[in-house]
Amino acid sequence: MDNQMEESSPQGSGAAAAGRPVPTNVVGMSPVFTDPLWRISVRLNPVEVDLLRTEPLRRLHFVAHGGASTLSTLQSYSRLEHTLGVLALVAHFRPEDQLLRVAALLHDIGHLPLSHTLEGISGLDHHAIGLRLLRTDPIQPALEKHGLRAEAVIAALGEQPPSPLTNRSGLLSLDHLDSYVRSGRSAGRLDTDPAVLLGRLDIERAAVSADRETAASLVGLICAEARLHTSWDNVGPVSAVRRLACRLLDHTTLDPDHLARMTDPQLWSAFDSCAATRAESAMIRYELHRLQVTAGPVPGESSGWDYSLRKIYSSAPLVEGQRIEVSAPELAAELDALRSLPTEFRVRWS
Repeated sequence: MDNQMEESSPQGSGAAAAGRPVPTNVVGMSPVFTDPLWRISVRLNPVEVDLLRTEPLRRLHFVAHGGASTLSTLQSYSRLEHTLGVLALVAHFRPEDQLLRVAALLHDIGHLPLSHTLEGISGLDHHAIGLRLLRTDPIQPALEKHGLRAEAVIAALGEQPPSPLTNRSGLLSLDHLDSYVRSGRSAGRLDTDPAVLLGRLDIERAAVSADRETAASLVGLICAEARLHTSWDNVGPVSAVRRLACRLLDHTTLDPDHLARMTDPQLWSAFDSCAATRAESAMIRYELHRLQVTAGPVPGESSGWDYSLRKIYSSAPLVEGQRIEVSAPELAAELDALRSLPTEFRVRWS
């Protein structure tokens, strides 16, 4: 009786638990994680655990997937959250493909701070940076420890043969699938439970394939994302932050390679520390409503700056295994209409 009372008391419980590790769901410490969007439980392999403990992967926790548009939208999730979502999708469709799973984890390690926002400044390219990181410490030793070669991972990310992870033939990849659905959730425009949606998808010819109804839902998300990219919500903050980054490089000893490996907080700190960027950095964060954005050139307008959108993403799913132009021409027409969206803008402060 006394022993029972001691075991059930707070003091007894604490004594019994002394020295035991407390539970954790931290990815890279726990052997299993469940992606919160897709609700896929993934048991991590040893190489995946080791990679998730490296600086290039941990850094992605401090890089916003939505880039500078996180200032104007609720896309507050990180590039690491997206990366883990892509890993979950690969683990769902190709659970035994170790190389593709590793490629999913590493496909975005080259991203600049604020993701795509600074792409192209001083020639910076996150794809090229990522390839360099794959071939250097700490990524390459982590791969070699488990019998994997960096070049094999690079091949899994390449164009030939097409990969379901990054399919670059105009068809929907797992990378873009996660982006569209995750963005749709954050914007409140996702009309289907992601776990239900997942059950209606398959991989055919290295691309995402869906039935006609599900393909229509995906096309809706793709079109909504394109409209977001061409809206004030994205063009205003992205163009302003790019201008600040160029000014930062011009007025400090910071070099492009160092800029490329910053996290988002480090970038904002650099803006605040530089006299040439400090005031406008505060304006972007706290007076964003003052930005004026118009499509195309404004005759006689001397104030402000021009901004060109680099790309409008419109990769299409297969519909029941066939290209969308053949099996669902009305959906293909919706995607074709995205070509009429503006890509040239004039931005200024009011």
